[in-house]
Amino acid sequence: MFVTRSTEVCSNSNTRDEIFNELVTGEIFKITVLGQQIVFVGSVALCEEICDEKRFRKYVGGPIVEIRKAVHASLFTAFANEPIWDVHHRILAPKMTPDAVAETFKDVRNITSELIAKWRDLGAGSTISPIDELNRLDMETTTQCFYGRRLNNLSGPASPMIAAMDGATSEAIKRPTRPKVLNWLMHSSKFNRDCATMRKYAAECLSHRKSNPTDRKDLLWTMMNATDPETGKAMDETQIIDEIVTMPIGSSTAPCAIASAIYYLLKSPSSADMIAKARDEIFTVVGDNDAELTHAHLDNLPYCRGIARETLRLSAAAPGFNIEPLPSTTGPVQLAGGKYTVPAKQTLIIVLHGVNRDPAVFPEPEKFEPERMIGERFRTLPEGAKKWFGNGKRVCYGRVYAEMWLLVVMVGLLRSVDFEMVDKTYELKQDGWFNIRPVGFKVKVSPRK
Repeated sequence: MFVTRSTEVCSNSNTRDEIFNELVTGEIFKITVLGQQIVFVGSVALCEEICDEKRFRKYVGGPIVEIRKAVHASLFTAFANEPIWDVHHRILAPKMTPDAVAETFKDVRNITSELIAKWRDLGAGSTISPIDELNRLDMETTTQCFYGRRLNNLSGPASPMIAAMDGATSEAIKRPTRPKVLNWLMHSSKFNRDCATMRKYAAECLSHRKSNPTDRKDLLWTMMNATDPETGKAMDETQIIDEIVTMPIGSSTAPCAIASAIYYLLKSPSSADMIAKARDEIFTVVGDNDAELTHAHLDNLPYCRGIARETLRLSAAAPGFNIEPLPSTTGPVQLAGGKYTVPAKQTLIIVLHGVNRDPAVFPEPEKFEPERMIGERFRTLPEGAKKWFGNGKRVCYGRVYAEMWLLVVMVGLLRSVDFEMVDKTYELKQDGWFNIRPVGFKVKVSPRK
């Protein structure tokens, strides 16, 4: 049995919010969109069950197929039967190990310091939009860390890539919910322009590297020079551009998380205590503001890491991810020991908003409580409660980098900046497409007292 609702199309934010908020009343439910049944999963136990790669795999369909217009068969969008995914993954995976990611630490720390200096120059009490500012930071750090190129977009006009990503991903979400003829007549022109802008950004990164040779053995160097250890294949220029575009689309979830963390820290009834506890930890481990944060410090900041994880629980990096039974599956699929049955070819969407608020795992699920993401309490959580970055073979390629980025930026902001909500009555509103971001959230920034 299911909790069942019917709806028209999911092309507007109200319908999407209904799906990802109001409909999460049980652990599994279905809706009908343009005559097609869609099944949503909203509990930790079922999430963990359908993340079993002996029975299920990532489903590439809907919006992910649409964004192939910009990135073709990339690490994010390749179909399961496309061997190019394995080739690219074997070439690029060595650049996302913890040791390889540590090489990007200084760039993230130093560019974060540049953003903080910009805020300091604005004057105490200046109003900013955290998500707008952090999007710039993400774009700057991603481009420098992986492609060795500075955009200088912390101030002045933002990189066109930011608006193009927003436009293309939002349209990719909407296109599967409309008749194809309507997409072609009314919506293709801007979508095509946004995809072209994204690929222009990537082509410029590649051209910059060719014009400015370097000894950096970064991700772009690997794309241009490494070969697959199994097949001997290299990436051609079109494939390099595909993967250059893919990385910022994925990393765009990180500034959303930091902006949400600022909200949760300011809005919590224990706000002052939480911020003081985090700052005390930073002072004890790193020292005063004149002391330099190093990569070695990161493993000794459990409370700050707990803030990042708890933010990901309440405001996941992405709304969810899609799963399907393996193609070899025959007959109906039994879930929860036979409590539920779905067809063998049924796509299932894991709704992280529901999974991460499962009261069977998280008492007081709406409470922001970093302590539940620290030490033994975190280690003993079910694996289905830790799927912020996806699952298994197709887990987010940049997960290790994202986790480091979140912690480095979080520590930098807490060390140096005091935040105050412009509207103290503001309640979190979110939108987003391949990510989830605060809407209309503004804060005043001042140098830390």
